Amino acid sequence: MPGHASDGAIPTQIDHVGIAVLDLEAAVRVYHAALGLEPVHRERVEDQGVDEALFAVGASYVQLLAPTGPDTPVGRFLARRGEGVHHVGYRVSDVEATLARLRQAGVPLVDERPRPGSRGTTVAFVHPTGFRGVLVELVQEPAGRP
Repeated sequence: MPGHASDGAIPTQIDHVGIAVLDLEAAVRVYHAALGLEPVHRERVEDQGVDEALFAVGASYVQLLAPTGPDTPVGRFLARRGEGVHHVGYRVSDVEATLARLRQAGVPLVDERPRPGSRGTTVAFVHPTGFRGVLVELVQEPAGRP
């Protein structure tokens, strides 16, 4: 039944909030000093042009993103808007099914097909015009991880 939580296309939780920053190390220091958080994961995601640091907050993450160059999506975002919330990541059990559901609903997509994300996840981005100006990332955990 479409729309039923078991179909894999319904978000199950907030996976992360992505925050664009100019200086990743400075931002990591602020989060550590202010909130006592340590990064649980760091990674360079070449195809997205970012270096990231993830902080666990309950079952979700705060993801700090610094561009690897000015001509990357996050680099252009920072040039236009400055530091701040870049996107919201929703955890789904099946990114492909979620993309199909959104396509059928007429929601504009950035990614027509899932692609590899950080931490071994599978991801796809949904255009901000589909969600009232908010860039949305769909995140599917690797098999065997909740």
